[in-house]
Amino acid sequence: MVVKRVLDFLIALISLIIILPVFLILAIAIRFDSKGPILFRQKRIGMNKTYFNIFKFRTMKINTPKDKPTHMLEDPKKYITRLGGFLRKTSLDELPQIINILIGNMSFIGPRPALWNQYDLIAERDKYGANDILPGLTGWAQINGRDELPINIKAKLDGEYVEKMGFSMDIKCFFFTIISVIKREGVVEGGNGKMEKVLVESVATEKTTR
Repeated sequence: MVVKRVLDFLIALISLIIILPVFLILAIAIRFDSKGPILFRQKRIGMNKTYFNIFKFRTMKINTPKDKPTHMLEDPKKYITRLGGFLRKTSLDELPQIINILIGNMSFIGPRPALWNQYDLIAERDKYGANDILPGLTGWAQINGRDELPINIKAKLDGEYVEKMGFSMDIKCFFFTIISVIKREGVVEGGNGKMEKVLVESVATEKTTR
């Protein structure tokens, strides 16, 4: 764990220095695109279920309901800014989480931090010990479905990461994340995802045929 923390800090520091020009360009673009702050802060669940504020580039309008997962909004697309749609699809909105990694309340690899009020996801993760480690910028669940995954499957994958956690697992997650980002896989606005919708539709069909 100590080695992972040292690596996280050094890589985050070097990354921040390298991509600082990108940070500045995106910050200026966000400022001109819509009213509101450049960075978005939100209360999330950290290691051992402690709270911390996650940092993201703001992708939604300032009148968006707070502390509500995107998939629970009636029409999430009406809240997303013009630039925000691009930032979310390319995952560039996640870049400020390098600051969280430097601070020490996140790692590069780990379960994605749940919202403080996502009680169902938190409870599911408890079953697998996934709330007992640092949350990550990306993780095993993200490269195996991301937004498309129903909560129970997502938590189970987070549990698999906990069981297999190590250098080789982190390297695997890192490189597959790059591939997923390039392909823009698993990003679904306005729902827990395609997989969950298919499950719901299947259950509904089964009920109507009985």
